[in-house]
Amino acid sequence: MTVPAQHARLMRQATVAALAVALSLSLAKAIAWWLSGSVSLLAGLTDSLLDGAASLLNLIAVHYALRPADEDHRYGHGKAEALAGLGQALFIGASAVLVGSHGVERLLHPQPLGAPDLGIAVMLLSLALTVALLLFQRHVVRLTGSTAIRADSLHYRSDLLLNSSILLALVLASFGWPQLDALFGIGIAFYILWSAISIVREAVAVLMDQELSPEVSTQMLDLVCAVPGVLGAHDLRTRISGTRWFVQLHIELPGELSLFQAHALSDQVEATIRAEFPRAEVLVHADPIATTEY
Repeated sequence: MTVPAQHARLMRQATVAALAVALSLSLAKAIAWWLSGSVSLLAGLTDSLLDGAASLLNLIAVHYALRPADEDHRYGHGKAEALAGLGQALFIGASAVLVGSHGVERLLHPQPLGAPDLGIAVMLLSLALTVALLLFQRHVVRLTGSTAIRADSLHYRSDLLLNSSILLALVLASFGWPQLDALFGIGIAFYILWSAISIVREAVAVLMDQELSPEVSTQMLDLVCAVPGVLGAHDLRTRISGTRWFVQLHIELPGELSLFQAHALSDQVEATIRAEFPRAEVLVHADPIATTEY
């Protein structure tokens, strides 16, 4: 089963859009930080630079993950997305440490900020571009379920809070509270670090073949048991690889059925699950049950 062409196109567009936004904001924040010396803006600049590196890694990973299954990768290349998520977490964690250390240094050695108006204008631009990107990423994740795009969206959501905090810090600094700039920078560093941990947890869950949620598994079993002729189902196993769900289960069928009838019911079970969960690739094993009621 290959990724639908529309989904592949959306995923590629999302990675290119994220990289373009990160590079544009890096340039704007670099100019504003150079003129103002704001630790909060430095936090934003560092984060945007690492966003750019992470988004570039994401673009490469998504390109690889969208390759169809081959003889060496029968389940496809989808886990490249989870590996990209781990790479993103590394970049984001490094930015948290860098921003936090600069915040502590500026807190111990405060300096007045310059050109606060330019910094405020840059942050307003950052907020607008980030919101637009998040709306597009949300659309892509809703349609494709991409792990890599979801991870990218997660740290851009943290950017939204980060940029809002930077904007507030610059506004307060312009009213005579420059020490708050360093405090906001330290607080943002902790938030970025927490975002990195969240991304690691999700990526590891995919790489370790964690099951889908119990709610999804229960719904699948209910759908299967509702198929006429199916007496029951058990041993449901699920895992995620990129945008694809791999589902395996045993169904219980009357032992009196012919092989053709059992095969037809197995196909019907597969179609029933995929009708509700289009991203699922389903493997069905039929178990004969002795009964005289069919």
